[in-house]
Amino acid sequence: MNLPGMNKVFAQLESPSILGGNTARTDAGRFSYWAAEPKEIFEFRTGQEKPFEKLHRLLTKYELVNPAINCGTKYLDPKFTRGLPEGIFRGGWTGFFSYELAGFIEHLPSTTLDDLEMPLIRLCFYDCVIAYDHIKKTYWLIALEMPGDTVSPEQKLTELERLVTQSQHIEICRPAPTEDTDLSTIRCNMSKAHYLQAFEKIKQYIYDGEVYQINFSRRFESEFNAEAIDLFHWQNQYNPSPYAAYIDSGNFHIVSASPEMFITISDGTIQTKPIKGTRERLDENGGKNPQAKQINTGNLNELLHSEKEQAELNMIIDLERNDVAKICVPGTRKVIQPRSIESYPTVFHAVATVAGRLRDEITFCDVIKAMFPGGSITGAPKIRSMEIIDETEPTARGVYTGGIGFIGLDGTTCFNIAIRTIIIKDRKAYTQTGGGIVADSDAEAEWQETITKARALIAGIQSVVRNSKN
Repeated sequence: MNLPGMNKVFAQLESPSILGGNTARTDAGRFSYWAAEPKEIFEFRTGQEKPFEKLHRLLTKYELVNPAINCGTKYLDPKFTRGLPEGIFRGGWTGFFSYELAGFIEHLPSTTLDDLEMPLIRLCFYDCVIAYDHIKKTYWLIALEMPGDTVSPEQKLTELERLVTQSQHIEICRPAPTEDTDLSTIRCNMSKAHYLQAFEKIKQYIYDGEVYQINFSRRFESEFNAEAIDLFHWQNQYNPSPYAAYIDSGNFHIVSASPEMFITISDGTIQTKPIKGTRERLDENGGKNPQAKQINTGNLNELLHSEKEQAELNMIIDLERNDVAKICVPGTRKVIQPRSIESYPTVFHAVATVAGRLRDEITFCDVIKAMFPGGSITGAPKIRSMEIIDETEPTARGVYTGGIGFIGLDGTTCFNIAIRTIIIKDRKAYTQTGGGIVADSDAEAEWQETITKARALIAGIQSVVRNSKN
């Protein structure tokens, strides 16, 4: 299947959403999805009230006829599940939750400047979806029969087949990778003096015992006079990630190269998979080559044995265990994957997986109120960490460190944590990077880490912009 071609085809349609769209897959993210022309769009913005009441009504608006099969907390028509792989998105809602939605979950201060004015929630209902199975190398065409439809499900499937055929004939001209990232033209939402002052304040909070860890970030801004889908292709080529996403709202675009899963819900079981600890993945000659089979193990071993990184992840595992326990059957909460190192095309990550069985009465809104935002991008304890983030970061995060993904009609759910995520609005590209500050963190090293993380994203932005001018 021509994945870049499929991306290009859907980018030309109304309000498209793409999840995955590249070959970087894990067991939890084995499918890529394409959808466009939603039946309904829901947005909740700052200044409105009762988001979870509205969200619950929205998610229960469409139900399946003749329920018969028990699937976790939902009941499914046998015709709806027959032949479809477990965990696949069968149609429903796709979109994102912004970080500041947390202010409706906990009583938090809100002093940051909301200059990008992102929706706190944006979800699109899609009745037609193309899904590609990266393990079996097959694709699925999925169409729902909706009340008031003027076309039959068979006609919907025929149109999806046409889009697949069209995508096979599209060639994508990808901009070349670049090592010459120019940071001189990049604006930032804080000076180095601001960063260092905030860093010392955070360290004092840690020494005083108020928190153990804070995820402190800063935002970069650059000009972007190019096509957002071309940036998505660049990221998929040179920075492929299992939880990549592309969203076009018309007023803004989101290009996410996230490697981190926030939550997955399937058959009544919830999992969360925090990342704490990252090192570059280099080839045996010390170069950057995502296709290299032989790797330099120096960074891998350094990450594996780093006491600081182990402590950071252990703190977040404990936080996530507490969050999962709020919504799961007692005794079912487990760390099913202890700390381990996973290899991705460009980096190594230290990860762990926490899981549990959801109680029967738990709704998706209950899950979000218990889990959101992910602990790996706040700190621990979570509430005090978010208060300190509001105090030290000057601008609202928006979708950054929120979540992007889908909520299926059968209750199957998968959301990423929106890191390595670029917001494109008004011909500007915004990317934000940070790191976990703990008691023995070094200010200069943390400052440089934000630059290192941002450089990979800015490289794509600048490469695509240069290519668009040629």
